[in-house]
Amino acid sequence: MIRSWLFVPADSERKLAKGGESGADALILDLEDSVAASRRPVARGMVVDYLAAHAGTARRPQVWVRINPLDGEGLTDAAAVVRAAPDGLVVPKVNGPDELLRLSHWLDALEARDGLPAGGVKLLSVATETAAAVLRLSEYARVAVPRLAALTWGAEDLPAALGASTNQDPAGGYALTYRLARSACLLAAVAANVQPIDTLEVDFRDDAALRAACADGRKQGFTGKIAIHPAQVAAINEGFRPTAEEVAHARRVVAAFAANPGIGTVGLDGKMIDMPHLRQAQRVLAADAAFQA
Repeated sequence: MIRSWLFVPADSERKLAKGGESGADALILDLEDSVAASRRPVARGMVVDYLAAHAGTARRPQVWVRINPLDGEGLTDAAAVVRAAPDGLVVPKVNGPDELLRLSHWLDALEARDGLPAGGVKLLSVATETAAAVLRLSEYARVAVPRLAALTWGAEDLPAALGASTNQDPAGGYALTYRLARSACLLAAVAANVQPIDTLEVDFRDDAALRAACADGRKQGFTGKIAIHPAQVAAINEGFRPTAEEVAHARRVVAAFAANPGIGTVGLDGKMIDMPHLRQAQRVLAADAAFQA
């Protein structure tokens, strides 16, 4: 499970080096928004060089690449970088799972071209950057995309697509449209049995706001978060790992059911708990075990 996904401009050697030292679970080498169009050929070469220098099945952090939209330079990006075997591609401006299936077919051919294991390059869809994308999120529950590993949402591109002047409500939180997109993305990811990844926090200097957002995201069901600066990584890694108190409680829940086999409801601390509590406890323990160093 990947908690922290750190964006790094693919054409900056300095930022690539800092990203690798950040402690992020995954780096996203960005060929889209943070790279000028004139620099993309150079950036593609830098991505290939970076991947070659960090090759290996036990690569940590994982290295993903954000390509450009599929109706733009996305295929050119994929054709250039897949030969270096990234862990996955981050795909922006996706309108629905059918577009990811088309990309998956392209990747089948590219992997065959380069002698790579079939299906090895995974996909993370940025699934809420257009109005159509938000309205079609339910399709991820019906259209299987074998390479799909995660869905995330974004609150920065959608306002532009809608012609909105802001993504905030009068109190400074997300306006209803963007809260709806976030919830729908979470539901779509869980329905598709992939990781739901929460969006970025723009102010990388506001550690308190980041930690609050991580706590809220994990409580809602998100399992990771986008980072735009190395300073955000530690808070995200901590925020998306169960606390010691949660782990201790989960062990007590599991032990209570183990002591009463064949019973669907048991008492714990004066409260009755049932099978949903057991499943949640098991998820907590599985998440904790996944992050043991």
